[in-house]
Amino acid sequence: MVRKIDPGHDSHSKLLSASEIIYEMQLHSVNPEHIDPYLQNYEQYSKTASQKSDGAELVGSWRVEIGDQDQFIHIWRYKHGYPHAHQFLELCHTDKDLQNLIKDRIKFLRHRENQFMLSFSFWGHPEPRGDNNMYEMRSYVLKPGTMIEWGNNWARGVTYRKESAVAGFFSQIGQLYMVHHIWSYKDLQMRKDIRDAAWRKPGWDECVAHTVPLIREMQSRWMAPTSFSPIK
Repeated sequence: MVRKIDPGHDSHSKLLSASEIIYEMQLHSVNPEHIDPYLQNYEQYSKTASQKSDGAELVGSWRVEIGDQDQFIHIWRYKHGYPHAHQFLELCHTDKDLQNLIKDRIKFLRHRENQFMLSFSFWGHPEPRGDNNMYEMRSYVLKPGTMIEWGNNWARGVTYRKESAVAGFFSQIGQLYMVHHIWSYKDLQMRKDIRDAAWRKPGWDECVAHTVPLIREMQSRWMAPTSFSPIK
């Protein structure tokens, strides 16, 4: 049975997320010859930002191994929602230490972008994990107006692969109607085994059948955590 959320008169964000916590995803494409200084810079930036702000928290940090190579993805959590996210943006514009780190980092980049997101209520919030994991982030751009239907189906779909589910987000600012699912595996073979096993569970095929028509485009990234990532 597919869970049904009544669209009613509430915003999709209220219907799909039970928390005011805001997440920011930063995507940085780095010049290959500058990867080492970039990582040193970002590690110092994450430490400085956490020290100067009581509500900004680095959740995870990864390097893309398969997909957009030389790309790094960082996810931040703002515990107090939009008010604190706004305060942190202001801090980055006014604090000299953070400004200098950001200015130095720009020299290492080919491209950068970010998104503000909410976590799906049925997925929960990402938490630190043990060492030696690899991660897959599957990103989807949905057709406008289909986010509720996506949530209805994935509320059940995630239960088939709960052991590897790390996080599920949907965008609020930036590229809209975008969803990110993050999964954890020990290696590529484990990824194959878990995905194959899901197809043998009654109901998984229905989830796929109902959600594929909602997708405009999709992308998969195979990622390794950085040395300073809270999620290993």
